[in-house]
Amino acid sequence: MSGRAVMGVVLLLAPALGLAQHSMTEMMQMDDEARFGKVLVDQLEWRAPSAIAWQGQGWYGGDYDKLWIKTEGERVHGVTEDARVEVLWDRIVSPWWNLQAGVREDLGKGPSRTWAALGIQGLAPQFVGVEATLYAGDGGRAAARVKVEYSVLLTQRLILQPEAEVNLYTRADPERGVRSGLSEIEAGLRLRYEIHRQFAPYAGVVWNRRLGISDTEVVAGFRIWF
Repeated sequence: MSGRAVMGVVLLLAPALGLAQHSMTEMMQMDDEARFGKVLVDQLEWRAPSAIAWQGQGWYGGDYDKLWIKTEGERVHGVTEDARVEVLWDRIVSPWWNLQAGVREDLGKGPSRTWAALGIQGLAPQFVGVEATLYAGDGGRAAARVKVEYSVLLTQRLILQPEAEVNLYTRADPERGVRSGLSEIEAGLRLRYEIHRQFAPYAGVVWNRRLGISDTEVVAGFRIWF
């Protein structure tokens, strides 16, 4: 439930509690001007035989507008092969969906690339997490990225998380290992155990296909948020 929804419930209960609405607002510090944030390292993992991969995001702001930062990438033998950083303005457009706009920077091997970004993020029916973003780059380049994920609660602490991501490009970029059309697809299945709600080690398997080459990797890592 969002802070805005919680605030509405609190204010409805205020008369019964013998408190003025403004007093409840001040006490809860949950009016529309309140600011709050979160950092989530969703994946920090070792991939057999010698790669380290990460995926994380953080945001700060109010109920309606937030500054959102996302990053993901992979290092092999101590060298960053591929990495992405996005800085986005996030605006809530419905109880389940946010509109996001900003910039993306591709780093790693090859020349860096800068893109303008516009997309949505939220929950589809059955609580499927969805990210869908369009990108516009220099020289008429365009791209699209779609990611879906779902959490299956096997117990209160044991969670199975399948996810899939596809990346499409209108133009090939050989210097960065990108082909036109469906350039990359990745699907993963991870099983994590929440020792605490904020910390969970996991293990799993990831399949990816890039430049026409398929690969399957065993992974192990942890998920943390604060």
